[in-house]
Amino acid sequence: MSLTIPPRLASNTFLGFPLCTKLDSLEADIAILGIPYGDPYKMGEVNNDQTNAPSAVRHESARLSLGLEHWDFDLGGPLFNGCDVRVVGCGDVPGDPASIKGHYRIAETAVKTILDRNALPIIIGGDHGVPIPVFRAFDGCGPITLVHIDAHIDWRDEVNGVREGYSSPIRRASELSHIDRIFQIGMRGQGSARAQEVKAALAYGAEIITAYEVHEKGMDFVLARIPANERYYLTIDADGLDPTVMPAVAAPAAGGLLFHHVRRLIHGLVQKGRLLGMDIVEITPKKDLNGISSLTAGQLILNFIGATARAGYFR
Repeated sequence: MSLTIPPRLASNTFLGFPLCTKLDSLEADIAILGIPYGDPYKMGEVNNDQTNAPSAVRHESARLSLGLEHWDFDLGGPLFNGCDVRVVGCGDVPGDPASIKGHYRIAETAVKTILDRNALPIIIGGDHGVPIPVFRAFDGCGPITLVHIDAHIDWRDEVNGVREGYSSPIRRASELSHIDRIFQIGMRGQGSARAQEVKAALAYGAEIITAYEVHEKGMDFVLARIPANERYYLTIDADGLDPTVMPAVAAPAAGGLLFHHVRRLIHGLVQKGRLLGMDIVEITPKKDLNGISSLTAGQLILNFIGATARAGYFR
């Protein structure tokens, strides 16, 4: 069954890994899936530039590696480090502006199928509404500790009557029985949250860690607060990183996390327990400078792949 479609550039998979769009026959350890479309607050936002991010990240990935056998100083050796790791690209979940709910159901089914095939999903969005169906797909995999990188807490219950848009993913996650603890890292400045959303997050038990705490105390301080030997899912809103390393976002805010903070978080989670998957969303390619935002996203994906390979996830 084809739940996804090939990338818009047919030869353009991440790092040129093999393409598989028939997910029920997927044979892989890691599956990289594009989900371009979220639930917009206005119909004109359905095809916003963030829908082009999966293609942009795949395209720029060609600049990240001259060969999988080359030394990667982020990882301390070649990407797979001699491990037999199967990585595939799965194209994009198709979007239908007339049926966003139907699109979300297809996205959920696609991720659920990847999980059923015993692969770890890496999702490239799209706006931050995209992880909502992804979170749902992990039903049965809990309890999951959700780790969230963002400038904003994303706890709005609704905006203009829309409950599954980019201001609401963590609120929706909190309603799922398989989501347990929530850590939110990188908050700063002003977003859509009002006092009532902050109170709701704190009442749930979410731990909100500002970007300034990370700068002052380091990512190891954050990792020490996250319980060990648990299952984690990592959702990364690109504007959680500082605009100097992630300029192509719709809501840039000074003072954000740096690349090495997020890299350390990925490696730390892999070492503490089981990292079940990750997404990176909210890249706006037209605002990019020399492709640096897509390159940064791709480098984080490589760190996920390399760290999980070294931790023996696929033996």
